[in-house]
Amino acid sequence: MLPLRGLKNDMKVIYFSFDYSPHDHRFLASLAETEHEVFYVRLQRGPRQVEDRPVPAKIQQVLWAGGQSEFRWRDLPKLVMDFRRVVKRIKPDLIHAGPIQTCAFIAVLSGFRPILTMSWGFDLMDDVHKSKWMERITYFVLRRSTYFTSDANVTRDKAVTYGMNPDRTVVFPWGVDLQHFAPDNRQSKIENRKSFTLFCNRSWEPRYGVDVLARSFVKVAQQNPDIDLLLINGGSQAQVIRGILQRGGVLDRVTMPGQVAQKELPRFYNMADLYISPSHVDGSSVSLMEALACGIPCLVSDIPANKEWVEEGVNGWLFPDGDADALAAKILEAIRLRENLPAMGESARRSAETRADWEKNFGQLLVAYEQTVKLGRK
Repeated sequence: MLPLRGLKNDMKVIYFSFDYSPHDHRFLASLAETEHEVFYVRLQRGPRQVEDRPVPAKIQQVLWAGGQSEFRWRDLPKLVMDFRRVVKRIKPDLIHAGPIQTCAFIAVLSGFRPILTMSWGFDLMDDVHKSKWMERITYFVLRRSTYFTSDANVTRDKAVTYGMNPDRTVVFPWGVDLQHFAPDNRQSKIENRKSFTLFCNRSWEPRYGVDVLARSFVKVAQQNPDIDLLLINGGSQAQVIRGILQRGGVLDRVTMPGQVAQKELPRFYNMADLYISPSHVDGSSVSLMEALACGIPCLVSDIPANKEWVEEGVNGWLFPDGDADALAAKILEAIRLRENLPAMGESARRSAETRADWEKNFGQLLVAYEQTVKLGRK
């Protein structure tokens, strides 16, 4: 872990997050290696648990009114009151909270300062537009946040438009473990087999566009008998996605192993010739960074955050968001350019090494903590 280099290294920190995801585990595991005393507050326990690793032993899990079942807006007053109790008991130096409209909102309502608000991408790119109520919450939270962090310039810019002081922001990609996510001998694999494998591990929820990929795969499979699709995870659109594949007559060419443990993920990335993310909404996608780190060319929707990572024809391709025909055409182009994929994979890995090294990027969070506490004293 990076040395703290003069940072106050004995803070009490409340890390307040919506649920318990691989991203939460990444943050908590790294925080556990610092000298900070970290208290993990979880807002809900959702129906699908996407992280099977335990909370790191050094992290103190807080029992409170939330975290036992799904979040409900009608419980907001009770949650705010009990969060105030938690804060009064712990007496933290700062609260690190996000997403904006739930965890950071409750943190702000508690009256405690200083608060480091962390965007999770979808809160500023999707949730804020769902209603006037969500817009008002976003303004309310960001105008009262001491400091702000996100993983993409596009979300930072959105935060500023909703009232965040631009001088109190820091952007850093959350990054990945470059030792865990690494290439295998991909060139020999590609040269020695006829089939071409597409891989996607986005959740089967409307914002991630997996249904767009399903429609595209039907189109491509009708033209190429040697293509297959590896589709992991699950979600609320499972019936829709399976229906598209079944009606298209390609269900037998799709492997759907369900949820895959983090330790197994590199093996799945390295089975693929091409990674696809058809997401409609994203910050700097950790899944995309994992694919780049594994040296896989990436074909992604042309939303702003993806453009920060994928350069057309260099480490992958972009396609117009939501356009299944355009995605199918790009997949066929990638198959035609198969001999170029190893070089593009090498470029993908270099992209990850340059910008997506979690060990380096995590240091920016520690700097944000210091800045948050410093500004909170003014």
